[in-house]
Amino acid sequence: MPTAVNPVDAQTIYFDTSTNGAPPVLLLHGSALSRSIWRGLGYVKALEPEFDTIRMDLRGHGRSSKPHDPASYAMDLVVADVLAVLEATGHQSVHIVGYSFGSRVGLSLAIKYPAMVRSLTMLGGTHAIEAQHISTLFFDGYLEALKTGTMDAFVAGMESDGGKLDPATRLAFASNDALALAAYFESTEAGNAVSEMLLAQLATPTLLMTGTRDVPRIDHSRTMASVMPNARMVELPGRTHGGTLFPPEPILEQLLPFLRVNP
Repeated sequence: MPTAVNPVDAQTIYFDTSTNGAPPVLLLHGSALSRSIWRGLGYVKALEPEFDTIRMDLRGHGRSSKPHDPASYAMDLVVADVLAVLEATGHQSVHIVGYSFGSRVGLSLAIKYPAMVRSLTMLGGTHAIEAQHISTLFFDGYLEALKTGTMDAFVAGMESDGGKLDPATRLAFASNDALALAAYFESTEAGNAVSEMLLAQLATPTLLMTGTRDVPRIDHSRTMASVMPNARMVELPGRTHGGTLFPPEPILEQLLPFLRVNP
């Protein structure tokens, strides 16, 4: 499996890629997931007839390096991971499709290196991280569950209200390093919002897709759509944050035409 090494702190990043010479799409997963989610939910199969895909495990996730220091998850370091992967694949610019934290990574890359981002799709994304809302994406006490050192308590907490995770998501959650995720979330909770001034300067073609029950991110997405000069928003009726990606058909109906018109 291909790897890239971050030149700043020497963390190793694992990724998969297809190389058919088609326009490249970089897929960035969300918190506590991995690159496998895109294949498991059918996105790779839908994209690859027309596009090359790059699926990377963000640091702290999947098979990539899993430091236990919150400082290792600063956004600048995560963006440097993406740059290392793009250098390893030989791509100077890509479409980015990100879910949750992955969409925030894509937004950060587009702001800092706009020439590298052909288009940006943010699924359940936000420009504003608010610590008190992260527990609503998981469950109260999620951080303490991770600090037990195993993923069992975290997975049990996710299913504590009687809801069952889809098999691909459950497997992705269970495959992680609990203490690395705890450090990752501590860093995320301390993150800064992207200012509306910066959003207003971002001309990258952007597609925002957020569930109507994904509070407060639905309001964040509406704000971004109103501020960003080349952004369009599609609301996903009835979807929560955790249900953003599945089923994929309504997302793909919007995503594929969007990618086609932004070559």
